Amino acid sequence: MPARLKVLTPEQLAVADTSSDTKALVKHYLAVLEQRAPGRSVEVRVPPFAAVQVVPGVRHTRGTPPAVVETDAETWLAVATGRTTWHEAVDSGKVVASGERTDLSTYLPLTTD
Repeated sequence: MPARLKVLTPEQLAVADTSSDTKALVKHYLAVLEQRAPGRSVEVRVPPFAAVQVVPGVRHTRGTPPAVVETDAETWLAVATGRTTWHEAVDSGKVVASGERTDLSTYLPLTTD
């Protein structure tokens, strides 16, 4: 079983950001989303780096989830940090969201100030 995603410390986040460590940043922001939107009704995929199940609702356990969000790393980091909005990313086709509860705009951006 793969290790759970972990939120980076501010120091680790600064290093990852400075070094443009895409994998670490993607996993960090997925972990933050997991904390902000606990649940298992929507699977958020950022291939090839990670996927996480989030958002309260009916728990998904087997097969293809009924609600899926998929995007590339660059787009995920842009919506997670507020460089673009959720709706802009969906409207442009850079985020594919299908099923109930896949509008993640209420949880974004994932940065903390």
